[in-house]
Amino acid sequence: MHRPVGFSDDIEPLVQFIEETDGSRILEATLAKLREGVSVKKILTASALAVTRSSDLPPGHHGGPLHPLVGIHALHHTVDRVSGEQRFLPILQHVALSNKHINHPNMGPYILADAEPLDSGGVEATKKAFMACVDRGLYNGADRHFLWLWDHVPHGEALDLLLTVAIPKNVLDDHYFIFPMFTWRALDWLGREHTKFLMRPAVRYVSRFPTPPVLKDIEPLLDEYELLRRPLGFHTSPEETPAIGALGEAITHCDNYQEIPRMLARALADGLSLSGTGEALSIGAAGLFMRSLTGNPMDVHLHTGVNLRRYLLKLEGVSLRNKLLALLSWHTGPEVRSTQNRMEPPPQPDPAAVAALPHRGQAELLDALAESIHTQPPTDWSTVTNLGLMRAVPEVKNTVNLAQQYAILGYDPDALIARLAQIVVHDNFTEMHAFKHHQATFEEFHATRLPWRWRHLVSAAQASAISYGKNMEVYEEAVELLHTA
Repeated sequence: MHRPVGFSDDIEPLVQFIEETDGSRILEATLAKLREGVSVKKILTASALAVTRSSDLPPGHHGGPLHPLVGIHALHHTVDRVSGEQRFLPILQHVALSNKHINHPNMGPYILADAEPLDSGGVEATKKAFMACVDRGLYNGADRHFLWLWDHVPHGEALDLLLTVAIPKNVLDDHYFIFPMFTWRALDWLGREHTKFLMRPAVRYVSRFPTPPVLKDIEPLLDEYELLRRPLGFHTSPEETPAIGALGEAITHCDNYQEIPRMLARALADGLSLSGTGEALSIGAAGLFMRSLTGNPMDVHLHTGVNLRRYLLKLEGVSLRNKLLALLSWHTGPEVRSTQNRMEPPPQPDPAAVAALPHRGQAELLDALAESIHTQPPTDWSTVTNLGLMRAVPEVKNTVNLAQQYAILGYDPDALIARLAQIVVHDNFTEMHAFKHHQATFEEFHATRLPWRWRHLVSAAQASAISYGKNMEVYEEAVELLHTA
């Protein structure tokens, strides 16, 4: 008979602790373990293993192991930006979410079986068998074929095969690309020894129905601009700055996202490097986010999507074709596409509104910015019928303008990042989206040249103002526990 996956003796008891502890006690019990000296990495590893083994994916993308796994990369970095016992807050948020999903009646009871890897007659035959399973939505079979492939091909090659399905399905849901890629990034830190198990939910998610659509408006650009035949440079240089800036600004001013793939393809054909093109898309993504009127705290994938694509460009083993398709399809996810219906004209933030602000020193301006976030008006949930259609309240602009003033004055970016990290750890409404956006903007700030890099931190402040206060129950209970001797 089938049996559940088991883990080594040094981690299995902690996995069972996260699976079995009553939700009313999970924060207190986890905090006790942290105070006893159990490492952040060990607890997050156990949390990831537990939610993967004991929580099923619902039909959509909320619930199960998806967001707990996707959030790990951002979460463990956020820990490093928060001091004292406050650094336990991201860990408590993660364990609470995993425990909630494991014990939620809509996601279980569920046990991920210790499945036997399936060889269909060697590497190429097993790849074909995996794709045949995808064509029929047979995610159990796809899972078993992939378990065999992890042991018989380089991991980058296996990821490339998975992305062949995931990238076109981004059109149907942003998470078809986000789930495998953020799980892959989590494994950079958790350790590649967990790849076969922790990638199973992503493989199963990507290979289920519906089948991947044809990227009919994007794939032809590869041939039209000869992107797979011409030599493409990878590394950028200061000499590319004018071209990167021009492309980034063109994307920022774009009102029809379907024009963006051709902009990118033309830039590559004209000699802009892959890295430079990714940087320009990052600049444009931040510009579009600041133009957006979205009030949905989960609308963060303009940043997370471009951040993952720039990471993917550097990965060995992934084909140039998939790297290009991922780059050119950045705009296709429904959550990214939806923002173009709620846009203000550029430039944003409004230069006149920023210029009208009184001058403040760095510390005073940081306090004013934080206060503007903490005093955002509460959401009247009785009026919200569709989270995806929410618009930001006007008070969000106060935060954005203060952040832009901070950037113009050239104040310390690390001080702003640290203050925003202290705010991000409040959130448990977005299932890790707030953490992901915070980390993506941090990375994009450091990977983008002046004068455009500050766009990412202004965007981070904007997102914090949108998400703050939506649901902070976990934070409020955790803070009370932290104050208990």
